[in-house]
Amino acid sequence: MEEKIYRAAHVLVIPYPRQGHINPALQLAKRLASKGLKTTIAITKFIFKTIQPQPPSSLQFETISDGFDERGRFAEAVSVHDYLQKMEAAGSKTLAELITKYKNSSNPIDCIVYDTFLPWALEVAKQFGLLGAAFFTQTCAVNYIYYLVYNGLLKVPVSSTAAPVSITGLPLLEPQDLPSFVYVAGEYPDYFEMLLGQFSNTDKADFLLVNTFYELEDEVVNTMHKICPALLTVGPTIPSFYLDNRIENDKDYDLDLLKTDKTICIDWLNARPKGSVVYVSFGSISSLSHKQMEELAWGLKQTDFHFLWVVRDSEDLKLPKGFIEETTNKGLIVKWSPQLAVLSNEALGCFFSHAGWNSTIEALSLAVPMVVMPLWTDQPTDAKLVQDVWKVGIRVVVEENGIVTRDEIEKCVRKVIVGEKAREMKLNAEKWRKLAIEAVSEGGSSDKNIDEFVSKLGTTSYKYY
Repeated sequence: MEEKIYRAAHVLVIPYPRQGHINPALQLAKRLASKGLKTTIAITKFIFKTIQPQPPSSLQFETISDGFDERGRFAEAVSVHDYLQKMEAAGSKTLAELITKYKNSSNPIDCIVYDTFLPWALEVAKQFGLLGAAFFTQTCAVNYIYYLVYNGLLKVPVSSTAAPVSITGLPLLEPQDLPSFVYVAGEYPDYFEMLLGQFSNTDKADFLLVNTFYELEDEVVNTMHKICPALLTVGPTIPSFYLDNRIENDKDYDLDLLKTDKTICIDWLNARPKGSVVYVSFGSISSLSHKQMEELAWGLKQTDFHFLWVVRDSEDLKLPKGFIEETTNKGLIVKWSPQLAVLSNEALGCFFSHAGWNSTIEALSLAVPMVVMPLWTDQPTDAKLVQDVWKVGIRVVVEENGIVTRDEIEKCVRKVIVGEKAREMKLNAEKWRKLAIEAVSEGGSSDKNIDEFVSKLGTTSYKYY
C-alpha cells in the first residue's frame, strides 16, 4: 500500500555569476530556507573552485558550468556575446544533469528560481515539468521600462531632444533618466540584448520575483502587476541582521568574490565622528575615466570631510599624483569594503554612489542619504528615483563634456551632509528604512509574498513511497 509522505519542497536557485547578482539571489535563498523549503544554490564550477564557499547551515551548494570552468569568463571569453552563448549551452546541459541527479532522490527539485539574465534555465525547468520563478535583481521601474521596449511599446533610442517620457506608474522621465541602453543608441548591444531577453519567455514563468518592496514602488508595481499577475515583490534581499533579524547568524552575504579585511574599514570608521564620513564606491564593474577620477579625488579633498573610497585594482592607477599623500589625514582608500557594515556605521554622513540597485537598496535599508553619479545601464533611472521620488539624495550635474567637476562634487556632498535639506533627506531615509524592515518582518508585504510563493510550492511538496 502506497503511503503519502510529506516533505519540504526543494528549490534550486541559480544566480547570474556576478557579485551584484549572486548577493540578492543568495539572500532570497536564505529567506526561502527560513520558511522551511529545502534550498540549493547552483554557482559556476569556476566560482566554486576559486573561493571554496562554506554555505550557511540552511543551504547547500551545487555547481553548473558556464563553459569557462578553468580560468573564468574574463580570462577565456572573447566577448559578452561569446560568454552568453557558451553559458547557455554548457549551463543548460549541466543544469539538466543536476535536475536528473536529484530526480530519484528523496528530495527531487520542485522549482527553479533563476536570474532573469538566464532565461534558458526556465526552458530546462519546463522540460522536466518543474515550476519556474524568474528573479529580477533591478528595480520594478527599470524592469517595466525594459518590458515596454521588448514589446515595442517604447521605441528606442529615445532622442535627447524628446519631450519627457510618460510611463504609467512612474514620474515624468527626461531622456537622460531612462536606462542608458534606451537613451544612447547602440551602447553595448550585447548587454542590451541580454536585458531585453529577460522577457523572452517570462510568459511561461509561474512566478516573477522582484528585489524591491511594495511600499517603495507601489505605483509601478501595481501597473506591472496588471500585465504580469505572477509578479511578487520579495525584497530587500540583504542579510536579516540589518533588517528584521529573524534569520539566525545572517550577518553577511557569505559568497564574496572579492575578499577584504573588514577590520581595516570598521576600525577606521569607529575613530571618526558621527556623520562625518563620505563613503565612495562604484560597485564591482563600473569604471571612471582618468579625468573623472581626478575630479572626484580633488572634489573629495575640497569638501574637507573624511572619506572612505573603494578603488579597485583596475582603477588605482587613475588616482592623481600626490592625492594619497595630501589626504592621509582625511581619507582611507581600500580595494574593497564590507559595504553593509560600512553603511550601518554611525560615522557615515553620506554615500557617494553610482546608483546601482544593490547599493541603492542597501542605502535605503540602512537610512543613508546619497550623492548619486549614475554611469550606465539602470543607474540613471535609479538616480532619478533617489532624488525626485524617494528624496533621499542628490544627483550630480554632468557637464557637456561628460565630466562631473570637482566643484559640483563638493557642492553635492555638502548639500547632503550639512545643507539646508540635509535633515529632510535623512528623515526620508529613516522612513524608507522603517518601511523596508516592515516589508520583510512577519506579515509585511514582502514576507506575505514569500509566504504565497512557498504556499504554492507546497501543493507539489509530497511524494509517494
